[in-house]
Amino acid sequence: MARTKQAMPVRREPSSEYASKHDRTPLSPTPTGMKEKANEMANEKANGHASLGKSSVEKKEAGIVTLIIDIAGIYASFLTWAYLQEKLTTTTYGPSNERFKFSVFLLTIQSLFAAAGGKLFSILSTPRGQPTPPMIPNRRILGPLLLVAFTNALAAPFGYAALAHIDYITYILAKSCKLLPVMFLHITLFRKRYPLYKYLVVAAVTCGVAVFTLHSGSKKKHQHNNGGNSGQTAWGMLLLGINLLFDGLTNSTQDYIFATFQPYTGPQMMAANNLLSGALTGGYLLLSPWLVHTPFGEWFGMDVNGSGAGELAAALAFLRRHPAVWRDVLGFALCGCVGQVFIFHTLSTFSSVLLVTVTVTRKMFTMILSVVAFGHRLSPMQWLGVGLVFGGIGVEAQIARREKLAKEAAKKAKAQ
Repeated sequence: MARTKQAMPVRREPSSEYASKHDRTPLSPTPTGMKEKANEMANEKANGHASLGKSSVEKKEAGIVTLIIDIAGIYASFLTWAYLQEKLTTTTYGPSNERFKFSVFLLTIQSLFAAAGGKLFSILSTPRGQPTPPMIPNRRILGPLLLVAFTNALAAPFGYAALAHIDYITYILAKSCKLLPVMFLHITLFRKRYPLYKYLVVAAVTCGVAVFTLHSGSKKKHQHNNGGNSGQTAWGMLLLGINLLFDGLTNSTQDYIFATFQPYTGPQMMAANNLLSGALTGGYLLLSPWLVHTPFGEWFGMDVNGSGAGELAAALAFLRRHPAVWRDVLGFALCGCVGQVFIFHTLSTFSSVLLVTVTVTRKMFTMILSVVAFGHRLSPMQWLGVGLVFGGIGVEAQIARREKLAKEAAKKAKAQ
């Protein structure tokens, strides 16, 4: 009697905000793999792609010039973006020392810029003679995309609210810990298990953030910078924790979309996510004059400046009083858009391991820029916390790189 192969069980792919199509395990020729391949072909049809032969899909290896342009683009755009973000959230304007508190308005402007940038990126990256793939190729993908847009729209206000109680360096350091909520969600929701070193990295990063926060700068300076909220650091960290949880849910859902709706591309994701996120936050801005007068609005403090006019009217009135702020707002949105384009281009052209290295070092330079540009002073214990965070992330990236190289070497040896 002939033996029959047992179908391989469906495996969950590791979640990471840096996951790219080059890092996914190819489908096996088992019945399960054939079924998934059939689904993939159906998705290709829904995406507007014709079925292509292997030779027509393969890309040439990108050169060192492309690599330098991508890294320079990520550094330049996101370092400027971070500088403008801190400037907008900490600078006081006019004799009454007003601050720009309109995070949803800022997020809406950035989302609209990034949606247009993602669509343009999708058009330019489509091979000549082929139709541009739609942002939302079918109805089944709409639910997950709306979830990503919803969590992304909720994450930003919590992050900006946290900045009222913690300094920007703590914010950047904690934002480097996206691995924590992603792992937490996959352990609790998907029953996934990780190797020991991942848990050690999480422990090092968590300890680093705790050490940095507990040894923050002088109370007098912190009170001055945060409007007397120095005693609410714990509340700021809680708000930032909620922000990170939404970030983790966003990244996990994006992983699911890329794994399920192949060949859905990065430019499609960028355009669709930002368009839906902009629609959600824009709808909130239009409804905010009514929402601020409801018990729901009072509970969540939606009346950001106490005028009762809603965030959109308050933000536009602020910009009329201080027109120079428009330059920072539009610059912030443009830098965020350009940075996302370079991120997605790096993912589609190079490996995700390279992007991890670039992102980690970029966040280190962001922190250094904040120290230099805004006069922050770090104590020796805070530098220890910084070392624990970036050391842990760097070790994780190095181990991931070795594992990837080992897998590639094993594939080459097996092919020979």
